[in-house]
Amino acid sequence: MTRNREPVESLVFYHLFKWSVVSPMLHAYFRGKIYGAENVPHSGPLVVVSNHASHFDPPIVSNCMRRPVAFMAKEELFDIPLLRQGISLYGAYPVKRGLADRSALRSALSYLEQGWATGLFLQGTRTPDARITEPKLGAALIAAKAKAPIIPVSLWGTEGILHKDSPLPRPVPVTVRIGEVFDPPRSTDREELESVTQRCVEAIHAMHDLGR
Repeated sequence: MTRNREPVESLVFYHLFKWSVVSPMLHAYFRGKIYGAENVPHSGPLVVVSNHASHFDPPIVSNCMRRPVAFMAKEELFDIPLLRQGISLYGAYPVKRGLADRSALRSALSYLEQGWATGLFLQGTRTPDARITEPKLGAALIAAKAKAPIIPVSLWGTEGILHKDSPLPRPVPVTVRIGEVFDPPRSTDREELESVTQRCVEAIHAMHDLGR
């Protein structure tokens, strides 16, 4: 039977971390601005796609969506015991970067079946200017298999949070823009996946170009 809500322990950890750490830091420290939150469906499966420039991006996106978002995370993070426990409760699941990871695909589909939104960065890794130059098709494939709508998110300013000369996050302004929901791909044909992925990239870049 498909569950229509998240596991209780994940919800508890999610809300505790969100309201005690992420939300205050986003709004007070980064002077965060959020646009388009009304576009987010409150329930049902949802694939969240975004650009990516900082380690801070996953909690920032999840915080702005008004619902938990399970993000793919590189598998190396799960080798650290305390971190593994924390990010697992927060909904993260491991992926082998650069490979067709069927386990990660199954995890993403499982979270969608449980009522979560699942999040993926279209580039698959961080880019220094937050632009998406080589989008991956994984998000569109997951959306097609789960018949889940896709929502594009633009992160502006997060590339300046961390700097190699300082171990502490810098109080740079951050803006999050959430676009309108796209229908899932009609099939898993590569041409269809590429078309939907490109639409997502264009939507994210258009929002990013609006700046602060």
